[in-house]
Amino acid sequence: MKIRIRYPICAALCAAALALPNGALAAECYADYKAKKDGPLRLHYGVVALQQGCDKASAQQEVAARIGRDGWTLLNVLSVFDTSELSGKKDSAGQFYLRY
Repeated sequence: MKIRIRYPICAALCAAALALPNGALAAECYADYKAKKDGPLRLHYGVVALQQGCDKASAQQEVAARIGRDGWTLLNVLSVFDTSELSGKKDSAGQFYLRY
């Protein structure tokens, strides 16, 4: 049985897209945030790679859920940005740089 492809360009693009790692077609997006833990009070600044959206509203939900698993409470998302702004934030975030 022979399969005939009517649109070879479309088939090639689909095959190429399936060969890429998940999320490779989407632009990389990051957020920086501030969080706290009570008893005793602890604060941290962090940077996270976003997977569900590249806007502040969806970042707030995603970051809150991720850090909440470890008992952290999100105070606020400071900004949402792409890879070009990532390099200067590593020193400030320390152990919370891309941890979540």
